[in-house]
Amino acid sequence: MSGIQRTALVLTIIGAINWGLIGFFQFDLIAAIFGGQASALSRIIYGLVGIAGLINLGLLFKPSAEVERTEPKMNEQ
Repeated sequence: MSGIQRTALVLTIIGAINWGLIGFFQFDLIAAIFGGQASALSRIIYGLVGIAGLINLGLLFKPSAEVERTEPKMNEQ
């Protein structure tokens, strides 16, 4: 996994936590920290989280290393 994908994954996790807080407690952590939903910094962070989600779409279609690995043949002589 590249550095960009790791960063995107971290941003996506932050976004998921924020949405969980909004859903369960009606509390927007990003807005609380950065001055409301309409502030420029909050909008930038929301945009970065959205872009990170799009980057992570590639992970859905990336073949898993476990799937590609072949099983060792038993009793091969």
